[in-house]
Amino acid sequence: MPSVTGRRSKPLRKEARMAWLMSSPALILLLLFMGIPILLTFALSFTNARLISPNPPSFIGLSNFVRAFTGDPTFLRSLTNTAFFALIVVPCQSGLALALAVLVNAKVKGVTAFRTMIFMPVVTSMVVVSILWSFFYEDDGLINSMLTTVTGGAWTAVAWLNNPGTAMPAIIALSIWQAVGLHMIIWLSGLQGIDPVLYEAADLDGANAWQRFRYVTWPGLHSTMVFILVTITIAALGLFVQVDVMTSGGPQDATSTLVYHAVRKGYREQDMGYGSAISLIFFVVVLLISLIQRWLTREKD
Repeated sequence: MPSVTGRRSKPLRKEARMAWLMSSPALILLLLFMGIPILLTFALSFTNARLISPNPPSFIGLSNFVRAFTGDPTFLRSLTNTAFFALIVVPCQSGLALALAVLVNAKVKGVTAFRTMIFMPVVTSMVVVSILWSFFYEDDGLINSMLTTVTGGAWTAVAWLNNPGTAMPAIIALSIWQAVGLHMIIWLSGLQGIDPVLYEAADLDGANAWQRFRYVTWPGLHSTMVFILVTITIAALGLFVQVDVMTSGGPQDATSTLVYHAVRKGYREQDMGYGSAISLIFFVVVLLISLIQRWLTREKD
């Protein structure tokens, strides 16, 4: 007589096979467009492979990595620019998005239209946004014209994207404006998931607005905060489109980033081995930062 476990295991195995069958298209795509490229990047990073070359690639060990840190000033500048961009964008964008989410969460008239306006840049192509803001940043563009009007003509036009001191801040302002709406929506979902009973209890205890936020709202947003910090950090470290469209890494490498430098070396200069090494370094940096963030923001007993 078959056991109960045996009778149950057959339907479970059938269900597992069906699950693998249904998920196989996504798994195949992940393998083709993520798994295999990652393995190729790892393999090429230890070679002198070039995109178009009559000579076959040869193994050169860690030479590409040594070159990055000791013989390529643009790589070090790109690493510094990437870190600077992330250090400014992550706190500013997450903080602004939280403030907007708290504002939107309030039951006031016109909040739906306001939320739509804030979210509109998110669904607009970053290429389109970058081109549009490039016009804003021109000498006779919207930014300079507005500042000239506000100061009564005392403002001197600034070439925002052609000045090493202002090019990266200009890209930072664009990036925060474009993506803040997405993270506002994520913060908003976290706010709406907090039990209203907790706020009622805080009101009964005589808590003011700041105390309600500190002891009720913020603890309730812990999981949302971890998710937002990790996603914003990964996106900030992967800065590429704005730089490629607006400045091409200039002026004087002031806006060059790790991803942009890897693409420039690997495809435009056809040095695939060195470009793969930079990509691998970028992967390790992102992984380490994400793990550190996750550890720092873990829930403590």
